[in-house]
Parts: sequence; structure tokens; C-alpha cells
Amino acid sequence: MNFTSLELSLVALFFCWSGFVRTGLGFGGAALGLPLMMLVGGSPIDWLPIIGIHLLFFSGISLSNALKKVDWNYLKGSLPWILPAKLLGVIGLINLPAEVMTVIVYLITCFYATTWILDRPISSQKKWVDNLLLTMGGYISGTSLTGAPLIVAVYMRHIVKEKLRNTLFVLWFFLVTIKMAAFITVGVYVDWKFALMLIPAAAVGHLVGLKVHDKIMENDQRFKRWIGGVLILVCLVGFSRLLIS
Repeated sequence: MNFTSLELSLVALFFCWSGFVRTGLGFGGAALGLPLMMLVGGSPIDWLPIIGIHLLFFSGISLSNALKKVDWNYLKGSLPWILPAKLLGVIGLINLPAEVMTVIVYLITCFYATTWILDRPISSQKKWVDNLLLTMGGYISGTSLTGAPLIVAVYMRHIVKEKLRNTLFVLWFFLVTIKMAAFITVGVYVDWKFALMLIPAAAVGHLVGLKVHDKIMENDQRFKRWIGGVLILVCLVGFSRLLIS
């Protein structure tokens, strides 16, 4: 991908935003950042390796002193539902046309944005629904790294607040490692230099997110409703560009 100076500035800003969301909410860096990145150029397969490198880097730093605050029992119990679907999703990402994957990302984003705007959070009160959401989240995570809201809806019900974010970071680290290994195995181009160049921008957002995490959690619905409205606009622009092209 070749960018102008303005486009590079926008990319840096979007990665800063992605880092902020990842630590501010504990999830959603890809779900809320990928649609913006695709407006600048490229398809999911171009951006996901870079997002994956950042997630491994920053989640590793965040967890270096926090592994005791992880709900290992629930994490291990949920993996049998997430992992098989994750692998199927990675296969779909690698084999489906770029245009199809782009449409899928925008549709998933629109769905999340609508639930946030209408204050209709994804939730479950039954075990079989939990398992369904984990499976769907695993598959969507495999295709686009945007399955977090589905998985979080289940984890929030079973893991205490003090351990939730760190448990999610461990899960994201594990799932992204699988995806990156698959990328390398099948020969997907990974622009390591570009990813490293964008780490400072993402680090700014990461640090700000850490500082305001508690305040965001206190105003969670207001934050998500505002973000949902912006994401709907982004997706409409993305769909219009696809139709024009």
C-alpha cells in the first residue's frame, strides 16, 4: 500500500484510536479501527497482520505484571468453543475475495454500532447461548479480528470486573498468535516495518486508554452510543465507495 503524507497521518491517527479503544474498553481495537483504516485503502488482509502485531506487542506489555489477575479457569473452559471456529474463520479470511471480506467487516461493524446506538447490548442468560456467542465470536475473530463484542458479552457474565480486561488480553494474545502463524504459513505479506513504524502512534492511544479506562467504564453506554453513530457513518461511506468502484 502506497500512501500520501495526508493518508499516512490519517493511518497514524486511526492506530492511535485503535490503541486507545483496546485499553480503554479492554477490547474493540480492531472492531472500531479496521473500518476506518479501510477507508484510507486496502482490504482486511492488508491491515490485520499489522493490527495483530500491535495487539501482541501491547497486550504482552500490559500482561507482564498482571498474570495473577487472570481468570484462568474460565479462559480454559471457553477455548473449546472459540478455537475451532477461530480456525475456520482464518481459513475463510485467507480464501475469500478481498471485496467479500470488506463487505463482511462493514456488516459486522454496522451490527455492533446498531446495538450500541439502540442500547441493546448483546447478552445471554443461558449456557447454550453463551456457547453460541463464543463460537460466533471465535469465527468472526478468525475472519476479521472483530469478534470481541460477542465474546466479551459472555465473559462479562462469568468473570469479575477486576480480572476481565486481563483475561481478555490473554485470550486476544492467544488468538492473534494463531492468526499470525496462519498468515506466515500461507505466505500472507506481513509489513513488519510499517507495523513497527506505527507503534509510537498506537502507544499514545494505549497510554491514554490506560489512564481513562475507569472513567470510560463509568460512562460505558454514552461512549458506545457516540461511537456507534460514527461507525454507522464510516460504514455508509465504505459501502458507497465499494459501489462506485
